Amino acid sequence: MSISTHVLDTARGTPAAGLGVTLHRREPNGDWKEVGSAVTDSDGRIRELTEEELEPGEYRLEFDTRPYFERSGLSAFYPAVSVIFNLEDGHLHLPLLLSPFGYSTYKGQ
Repeated sequence: MSISTHVLDTARGTPAAGLGVTLHRREPNGDWKEVGSAVTDSDGRIRELTEEELEPGEYRLEFDTRPYFERSGLSAFYPAVSVIFNLEDGHLHLPLLLSPFGYSTYKGQ
């Protein structure tokens, strides 16, 4: 199983390049364990967040939005975006639509 993401800046209508993303898995004791991290490419994509074979379970993507907004001369109302989800099987693509004062996400293909 694997996870990818795509971050789009909806205010500018462009990909959010250079945005750091970290992937965590919830352990049986409830703690979060980092299992991967990457930075979005020029198209706002991370095609693979970890080379580790992922198991079914609960995961969290942490999008580090503060540096992205600060590079644009904006203060970060949302300095980070956390998305918690269940990974059941196969490949999961989880896009993030981002603007200075809002965001949304969905289960992609």
